Amino acid sequence: MALRRSVGKLGNDLPSFISRSPSSLLHSHATSFGYKEVREEEKSKLVGNVFSNVASSYDIMNDLMSAGLHRLWKDRLVSKLNPFPGMKHLDVAGGTGDVAFRVLDSIKSVSRRAMEGTLPEVEEKTQIYICDINPKMLSVGKKRAADRGLGEERCLNWVEGDAEKLSFEDASMDGYTIAFGIRNVTHIEKVLSESYRVLKRGGRFLCLELSHVDTPIFKELYDYYSFSVIPAMGELVAGDRESYQYLVESIRRFPSQEKFARMIGDAGFQKVEYENLVGGVVAIHSGLKL
Repeated sequence: MALRRSVGKLGNDLPSFISRSPSSLLHSHATSFGYKEVREEEKSKLVGNVFSNVASSYDIMNDLMSAGLHRLWKDRLVSKLNPFPGMKHLDVAGGTGDVAFRVLDSIKSVSRRAMEGTLPEVEEKTQIYICDINPKMLSVGKKRAADRGLGEERCLNWVEGDAEKLSFEDASMDGYTIAFGIRNVTHIEKVLSESYRVLKRGGRFLCLELSHVDTPIFKELYDYYSFSVIPAMGELVAGDRESYQYLVESIRRFPSQEKFARMIGDAGFQKVEYENLVGGVVAIHSGLKL
């Protein structure tokens, strides 16, 4: 797994059948929904329908599509965050709670290592906000929290909200994560700007996202799996082929690792880095607000 800083001139990373780049679409009255172009005001509704349709089978499909690797990827994401007792953390597009539960587990682990027992007065100050635009995904997360015995956990806050227009105050968060969510928004730049706004000085931005594979032979296998296997799997398990067809198309429309790193820097973040996992199938981007 190679760690690389965003440097150098961006190449043409988009397939030839895409006539306009994602960044140009972001500044027009049309945007991408998979390989389709739709009006900006339509995209959030279409994406909302996708996640409403797949909410009940979301975790099962993640396990099947990634052979369980998404769990390791999320562990890696949280390890880069270095959660600490008393922190205020925002996880965006995290409705099912997967990342938030890991952050909480990590904080409790730090407390246990600090002393025999816990640090109740510090842990009480810990606040983890799970923000998702889709109420059905939040409902899944709340149910999962209850199943884990966290239903009454006061530090977990479930918030229905838009990543492009966050309801949180300026400089209010120590950390910000978004996993497998940013490629679904209409304006990536607005999400990055909002993440920068809500973070405190010294706060870390982390994004885990499906990305682009460069190795030719691996890319051919990955493309076959993406376009032939995943939609069929979605139809079989979730009864929804179209939503998973959108999933694989949205990955191809997302900016390359280098270009996305540049966008993070343009939002004001410093020390921007990314780490490719599984040859670029996924990438973790990070940046600091200094």
